[in-house]
Amino acid sequence: MTRKIEAAANNAAASRAAGHLKNLRGQIDKLDLQILKIINERASVAAEIGKLKNDHGAEVFSPAREEEVLENVLQANKGPLDVAILRAIFREIMSGSRALQKVLKVAFLGPEYSYSHLAAVERFGQAVEFMGVGSIAAVFEEVNRGHADFGVVPLENSTDGRVADTLDMFIRLPQLKVCAEVRMRIHHNLLANCEQQEIRRIYSKPQALSQCRNWLAKNVPYASLHEVASTATAAELAQRERGAAAVASRQAAVRYGLRILFPDIEDEANNETRFAIIGLQETAKTGNDKTAVMFRLPHEPGSLVDALNIFKQNKLNLTWIESFPARGAGQEYVFFVDFEGHSDDPKVKRCLAALEEHCEAVTVLGSYPMAKVSG
Repeated sequence: MTRKIEAAANNAAASRAAGHLKNLRGQIDKLDLQILKIINERASVAAEIGKLKNDHGAEVFSPAREEEVLENVLQANKGPLDVAILRAIFREIMSGSRALQKVLKVAFLGPEYSYSHLAAVERFGQAVEFMGVGSIAAVFEEVNRGHADFGVVPLENSTDGRVADTLDMFIRLPQLKVCAEVRMRIHHNLLANCEQQEIRRIYSKPQALSQCRNWLAKNVPYASLHEVASTATAAELAQRERGAAAVASRQAAVRYGLRILFPDIEDEANNETRFAIIGLQETAKTGNDKTAVMFRLPHEPGSLVDALNIFKQNKLNLTWIESFPARGAGQEYVFFVDFEGHSDDPKVKRCLAALEEHCEAVTVLGSYPMAKVSG
């Protein structure tokens, strides 16, 4: 009798749980329809904004406005969804709304699922036409020739420093502007379809191999390292060749059907790459901006110190400085500097005017919203 009573009680509890589950799912269905309605209403308003922009010749992509939208949403968030999830959701909402006005063409160092591709998705969402090209120089050329609206190029890495190919192309094509930035935490993974002891060749981009050099030397010392154009290309080769592995992203593992033998093999836990979004348009002021400048100095003692003092005198905080050999100029160097502030700020204008008087050449590469690290 006791067992029958317990069974009846259990059945009743299961029935109540099933009823409650059905009720909750009904609530989800109603909320989904409300979300769908609101998203489409938002898209209709965005389409109207697009018409106004088109009538007045304004740009479709507005990094300043998109950052403002994200900040408004994230500041109002009270959970339970965290910031990363909400950024991804609203990134795609804005991407789809932007595509109603125009489907942007975005060039990146390909193929798909390279870190440059992931940075492009992080900034533009999926509702764009992605154009994977074979080199950083090709990204610049596609934008310069008007074949792409924007390009995504790596600018610097927290472990390895500058990306020389990018700096060289800014010297070659100084008319291109930095419209926005993407800061991504880079997690490298060892991908293969063989066992660790069977690996004889490891492919990846030079920077990725460098960022994992200590881990690779310790864990696969018998494998030879081979540099290729991108981490996605490395994954493709690892898929095809017996005894081959790649250092690449998790997304590349999924795309090319590879196993993740070891995750997060970067030598520095906070390994981060900063990407520049390049284009031909200026970016509006947000109040939380950076300005990028390229300048060449007279080849004489103290010239760099004097230039840097100009930033100090105008109370502008430098966030990055890099030197690079000037093209065809003997021992002279071009300096790249990022600092806090927008080119429309009065003290930035004063600083740039003073810098032009001191330097042989000054090029403002753009002002853009400061990005927070993602990933």
